[in-house]
Amino acid sequence: MWFFVALLCVYSLVHLYIYTRAMQVFPLQENSKKYVLIGYIILSSAFFIGMFLERAYSSLLSEWILKIGSIWLAFVLYFLLLLVLIDIVRVFNYFFHFLPHFSQYAKSIVGICVAVIVCVIVLVGHIIALRVQVVHIPITSNKTVHGTNKVKILMASDLHLGAIIGERWEKKFLRIVREQNPDLVLLCGDIVDGDIAPVLRKQLGKHIQELQPPLGLYAVTGNHEYIGGIDKALAYFKKINIQVLRDEYIELENGIQLIGRNDLHGQTALNKRASLDSLLQNLDTTKPIIVMDHQPYNLQKASEHNIDLHLSGHTHHGQLWPLNYITNALFELSWGYRLINQTHFYVSSGFGTWGPRVRLGNKAEVVVFSVEFKE
Repeated sequence: MWFFVALLCVYSLVHLYIYTRAMQVFPLQENSKKYVLIGYIILSSAFFIGMFLERAYSSLLSEWILKIGSIWLAFVLYFLLLLVLIDIVRVFNYFFHFLPHFSQYAKSIVGICVAVIVCVIVLVGHIIALRVQVVHIPITSNKTVHGTNKVKILMASDLHLGAIIGERWEKKFLRIVREQNPDLVLLCGDIVDGDIAPVLRKQLGKHIQELQPPLGLYAVTGNHEYIGGIDKALAYFKKINIQVLRDEYIELENGIQLIGRNDLHGQTALNKRASLDSLLQNLDTTKPIIVMDHQPYNLQKASEHNIDLHLSGHTHHGQLWPLNYITNALFELSWGYRLINQTHFYVSSGFGTWGPRVRLGNKAEVVVFSVEFKE
């Protein structure tokens, strides 16, 4: 509760800062300023209004309000960054006087340039977000499996199906999976984007059950499944035949042992998630072990357990530059592949996006592992 209050205060202060600077650059008559302020307040509140309406009564109207509010978040970030940069220059100029005096007309030109730059940044980021790359990673293992020693594993995380990401994006995912023709499909959390209402309204995810990879399709929970209500999400996944592993493991027909960890967001003081040690104690470490854990914490510790492949998502690598510097600081691995000891780790930037359909500094992706086991 207090975190939300603090977040709302920061959000409001940022908007006040942007509005104040805009009015300094584009001075308006009092009557006009009143209408601009009302419109600005509505726009800045659209994200929260849309989220509330999606929970209360999901509809096409609430969906579009949320979409507008979400894309506005990207505009706010880059307006903030550019204005802070300009104000830093102004502070230096106050002391060192290296810039000429700016007339009101010149200030307005600078303001227009800032607006154009931000629009171009968001547009480019939107175009990037709509393009999906397929990352191919070859892996060798000294362990053996039954049958063919070559296994193709497709991993995706953070589909974020919901009000903003819909059926078209889901079908795009299916098309990629069919093109890659994997033996095993793994979904590493955040299949849905929070509240389940728009997912139910649009019957999203129903096409995923059309996929029939030879070794199966498995998923784990992410934080957004809990944010929207875990029981409703799990009930829907069951309905559309997505098998979710929650602190449990399954041995596939070729001998690969697959562990799915419940997301950290679902952990409480009275209901802690199972430790990796406890999940591994009944497994045969001479056989291949794959772990799915939505949030990529404690990777070094996981590498000490003779795990072959450890898959995560969650970070989006910040999604919007320069937020990737924050995820780099928070996580041992924010995006990509890393080999620690004998464990292959991959943290995906995600197939979908949270909030604005904008990406800068990363790409939407599906990851395909071509694993060659010992004969």
